[in-house]
Amino acid sequence: MAESEVDTPSTPIEYESKYFEYHGVRLPPFCRGKMDEIANFSLRSSDIWIVTYPKSGTSLLQEVVYLVSQGADPDEIGLMNIDEQLPVLEYPQPGLEIIQELTSPRLIKSHLPYRFLPTAMHNGEGKVIYMARNPKDLVVSYYQFHRSLRTMSYRGTFQEFCRRFMNDKLGYGSWFEHVQEFWEHRMDSNVLFLKYEDMYKDLGTLVEQLARFLGISCDKAQLESMVESCNQLIDQCCNSEALSICRGRFGLWKDIFTVSMNEKFDTVYRQKMAKSDLTFDFTL
Repeated sequence: MAESEVDTPSTPIEYESKYFEYHGVRLPPFCRGKMDEIANFSLRSSDIWIVTYPKSGTSLLQEVVYLVSQGADPDEIGLMNIDEQLPVLEYPQPGLEIIQELTSPRLIKSHLPYRFLPTAMHNGEGKVIYMARNPKDLVVSYYQFHRSLRTMSYRGTFQEFCRRFMNDKLGYGSWFEHVQEFWEHRMDSNVLFLKYEDMYKDLGTLVEQLARFLGISCDKAQLESMVESCNQLIDQCCNSEALSICRGRFGLWKDIFTVSMNEKFDTVYRQKMAKSDLTFDFTL
């Protein structure tokens, strides 16, 4: 384990000002003033939603979902700006009004907790694909993301960032509550709960689950072809310089967690996940 644990400076005041609190949950500032509109957002039965806590493999999942749902070619997906095809509900651009008017079937993403998503979704409208990632790898990726964004002004150490994560002090609130809330709804007819690690551990089963959930009929040969195309997408992602944090796939945390930090994290994890039967693979 790499970094030694030392006292870390306080997070800059300007970093704190990046959030606003809504019903006890820290959200990005661009969510301010639109939460009621989000709750009342109209859904269609053909909608496909991808919901994740940030840095849970959203970029990779959206490509796999696009390939499976649209029958797209992996090379074609590699050349297109996939983010334009799957807007984020709460982001400033393109905005709720434009997303509302998109032609069906709409593919929409969000990082919001289950409780803040449109009421129509809670009532069974649309199809919601949720992906969870083991929190140790996630917090490493989330830290790298914050460090890379000028708008976040984050200049603290990883130890400080990890403490903020464990204390639910990051954007989109508590990871522990986020994943458990969706886990409790995993049996809902319009929800499919996936794990990031399964894209590498058992891609065939994951793609088959996706196809069945999305109502896509395919024979064994078609399914095998689809799995091979998804595997090609994953290889492209993990070999991309722009996504180098993905290259390790699993166990990223072992390169940066100290022994002490890992023990503290495990203690917090056990406490906050004590009532849940949701489990994660931390190394594969």
